[in-house]
Amino acid sequence: MFHHVLVPLDGSVRAERALPVAAQIARATDGSLLLVRVVSSPIDYSGGLPPIPVMNEQVIESEMQVAADYLTAIAARPLLAGIEIATEVLFGFPAQQLSEAARMQGSDLIVLCSHGRTGFARWALGSVARTLVHQSTTPVLVLRQEKELAHVEPARPLCTLVPLDDSPLAEAALAPAQALTEALAAPGRGALRLVQVVKAFQSTAAEGFISELNEEAFRLARSYLAAVVRRVESEVTERTPEVTSSVARAPDVVSALLDAAEQEGAGGCDLIAISTHGRGGLERWVMGSVTERLLNASRFPILIVRPQRQG
Repeated sequence: MFHHVLVPLDGSVRAERALPVAAQIARATDGSLLLVRVVSSPIDYSGGLPPIPVMNEQVIESEMQVAADYLTAIAARPLLAGIEIATEVLFGFPAQQLSEAARMQGSDLIVLCSHGRTGFARWALGSVARTLVHQSTTPVLVLRQEKELAHVEPARPLCTLVPLDDSPLAEAALAPAQALTEALAAPGRGALRLVQVVKAFQSTAAEGFISELNEEAFRLARSYLAAVVRRVESEVTERTPEVTSSVARAPDVVSALLDAAEQEGAGGCDLIAISTHGRGGLERWVMGSVTERLLNASRFPILIVRPQRQG
């Protein structure tokens, strides 16, 4: 699924932390990398006058040449040896330019680090990265500076947590999550953990009735997840991740998901893959409360998938 990976770079070591992950994906899928650097002009808002760019044409050309030389040097690194590499320098607003580059070049994944210098300093899940994950129709893998996406425990496969809510739109994250897990776990076999969070009904005077409602919601969630597991396992190959599922009963969805991901030992996960649309709880996740809070609060890498609505 991920054969054309776009990596935004800004000249910083922190931004370059996306390169090993992108290279792993490209090698596992026999894919290619597109390295992009966007040169943007600072804006002068001083004096109460309309904002004006502070870079003239000559300075812009010089900056773009420096950016091109930088990308050429990156492409020649041993880390990327044997991978088909293309580079592109763009000028303008970074988020818009990156989204357009991904669309025009047919990229099927954007991999970026959530911290960096200059442009990326504001991308610390600020303006540029946030705009990308809000607007890009291309899946975006947001990496964390503080957590490497490296498999170092032979006893535990690389694991991706996928929140579901019994809707096809939420399930749009399943295929990308499986493809990414297979690529990152290669040559081994990764794991998918499907999680649904059930918010318990509050107790009232009709304690028995409320208890029955809660148990029924829990039962339905377990039954739904078991059906999804069977569906994924019906198309098993030697690379298909091992699939497990669990239902969490909690008042707060984000806390429950983070608790599930952070379990010690074999129960823990390495990244989270989530769709930005869904039913019920996930309908409010349209880059709203849950996904937004996961981006802000989680130390885990997050794959954001924006499914296209039909009808």
